[in-house]
Amino acid sequence: MTTTLRAIRAALLLPLALLLAGAAPAAHASPRHGFPGNWLGLAVTRGDARSSDTRGVLLLCDPPQGHAHAARACRQLAVAGGDIGRIPRRTGVMCPMLYAPVTASAHGRWNGHRVDFRRTFSNSCAMKAQTGEVFDLSS
Repeated sequence: MTTTLRAIRAALLLPLALLLAGAAPAAHASPRHGFPGNWLGLAVTRGDARSSDTRGVLLLCDPPQGHAHAARACRQLAVAGGDIGRIPRRTGVMCPMLYAPVTASAHGRWNGHRVDFRRTFSNSCAMKAQTGEVFDLSS
């Protein structure tokens, strides 16, 4: 891991922690970051709002890095103009009707515009069907 990537991850740790803690005013007042190109701090929390089972990653798209599926996630975001809610839903996916909530959140910049996204899905299958590779933080 390069020193630059370590510095970028360290710089996002505090704003991402505040975002995950539900500190909306802090998320809107986050400092300007000097990251080149398109980037998103991504987090997935399993369980209810009080859960501490959270995984996070910094997705950089110029070039794609920092995420297990960075190239595919960046392509999907590019097609959707950086709007996670506009990623086309996968067709033909059959998700179980099992309630195991996951909350996906993203904070960053895409083509110069701020990105703030937060949504709770009924389970991880439903999340992946609706957000593609973006929140697939598995290795």
